[in-house]
Amino acid sequence: MHFSIPETETRAGDGGAAAYVAYNIHVNGVLHCRVRYSQLLGLHEQLRKEYGANVVPAFPPKKIFTLTPAEVEQRREQLEKYMQAVRQDPTLGGSETFNSFLRKAQQETQQIPTEEVVLEVLLSNGQKVKVTILTSDQTEDVLEAVASKLDLPDDLVGYFSLFLVRQTKDGAFSFVRKLQEFELPYVSVTSLHNPEFQIILRKSYWDSAYDDDVMEHRVGLNLLYAQTVSDIEHGWILVNKEQHRQLKSLQEKVSKKEFIRLAQTLKYYGYLKFDPCVTDFPEKGCHVVVSAGNNELNFQVRLPNEQIKEGSFKVTRMRCWRVTSSVPMSNGPSGSSPGKSEVKLELAFEYLMSKDRLQWVTITSPQAIMLSICLQSMVDELMVKKSGGSIRKMFRRRVNGALRRSDSQQAVKSPPLLDSPDASWEPMAKLSSKLTSVSLRGISHSSSANDVGANDFHGNYAFEGIGDEDL
Repeated sequence: MHFSIPETETRAGDGGAAAYVAYNIHVNGVLHCRVRYSQLLGLHEQLRKEYGANVVPAFPPKKIFTLTPAEVEQRREQLEKYMQAVRQDPTLGGSETFNSFLRKAQQETQQIPTEEVVLEVLLSNGQKVKVTILTSDQTEDVLEAVASKLDLPDDLVGYFSLFLVRQTKDGAFSFVRKLQEFELPYVSVTSLHNPEFQIILRKSYWDSAYDDDVMEHRVGLNLLYAQTVSDIEHGWILVNKEQHRQLKSLQEKVSKKEFIRLAQTLKYYGYLKFDPCVTDFPEKGCHVVVSAGNNELNFQVRLPNEQIKEGSFKVTRMRCWRVTSSVPMSNGPSGSSPGKSEVKLELAFEYLMSKDRLQWVTITSPQAIMLSICLQSMVDELMVKKSGGSIRKMFRRRVNGALRRSDSQQAVKSPPLLDSPDASWEPMAKLSSKLTSVSLRGISHSSSANDVGANDFHGNYAFEGIGDEDL
């Protein structure tokens, strides 16, 4: 997740009260909520009370006199660093205190009252599942409601997630992000005021070996089958004429398991395909289509001479990565749509090209956050597998018909924080215990690897050196 406070607003107080400064908290480049200093101070005090002063980072001090413009900007920067530090901490960033603060602030900012509503969630085959929820229900509540409506067993819920997507003209989906525990799905999608944005249910793991678990149950099999058919239809999975004939035959026989088994052997099965974007590899300004899957980022690069080259970057050879952003200061009215801000997002990763050569590779894409989340979840899945863990997840059942939030963490957890394999890596951000907690600092007016401090990097503890036999 990418946290930033790129701007402040001076807002009129209610009932003739004095004007105050509001801080716009952006998540992944989009306005999430608008809060006052006093609200953030209240959050800080609550975190100190629950976790102790030694755990919670320092908070920007109060000022007796009215702040000058320079002091307002300084406080904005300090608050941004504070929020990023809290979110990066596995304990604080995953706490109910922190997440409920953000959910409440999101709902208040968008001025959506708590009431019962019907939310449409898409399946991969275009089918719409209508669930009755509260506008204040968080992501896990909505996921459980969808699973319950579909009769998906509790122990399979952790294999699926809700994603915010934007439907393209050809009917395909452009993935914006995985919905997080700090947000309210109904508020997130309706506040964009654009019917192209929708919520879709999709599997959230990478290793196709987990398909066996999902296919054990009828509903899991149907969901996986629908997703596989959709990925083939949209060209995400490559199929030749003979394979297409075999798949069509299995479809006609309604042999879903056999269909999936054949699809598993095809190129790009289980990959997430991203919109065309720009990379600096192998040279600056190259157009590229990136796909994430099989513990790698696959590049299909169009060189300046129009030649197409394909290559892959394995996640185990990425020493670290970061997301940077440039968010323009808002000059428009306070009610202007946050979704229309032109936010430049970049994902850069340091890759072990050969035994002694590391090189930065940059992808400039509006989907940089989603790419980063994919990398993080691949790393987490690898680490869980290494430690012999499982991604199964149990939810508490409904109590008296009401939704109850699960006490469990995300389906895939990182192992206990590891010691850095090299002393020079110590400044790197530690892996979060949350699957999607990619908390990286937003860098305004900068995209150079040399301009970013060590604390802005996201360390990869699945990184593996290359031995002589690999070269």
